[in-house]
Amino acid sequence: MATFIQKPTSIEAAGQPPKSIEEFIGRVNSGTEAVSIARMKSPSGWLEPGQTPEFDEHTVVLQGTLHVKLKDTAFDVAAGQAIIVKAGEWVQYSSPGPAGAEYIAVCLPAFSPETVHREE
Repeated sequence: MATFIQKPTSIEAAGQPPKSIEEFIGRVNSGTEAVSIARMKSPSGWLEPGQTPEFDEHTVVLQGTLHVKLKDTAFDVAAGQAIIVKAGEWVQYSSPGPAGAEYIAVCLPAFSPETVHREE
């Protein structure tokens, strides 16, 4: 049977300055453990702690630029571009550009605070 999602749930985000997370599908909004889909809006200067998640994260940038730092390289993912970060890979996301970033994040399995493994 289909599940109709009327609206997303706002989730508290890690990093500073604060970004907004609207979860459409995932553990919080729909009780879905297999996948999470959320819209993120990060302001200019936003930086979150490095992490080594247990899930694959597929990110599509809608506006601005998302900086994605890995152990050995970094990418500036602009509007209209995407990146896939595999489970077990260290990553740090930020939006240093003047426009910040708006993007869709799809996590497989669904994001959870227990499986993201953020650095202190």
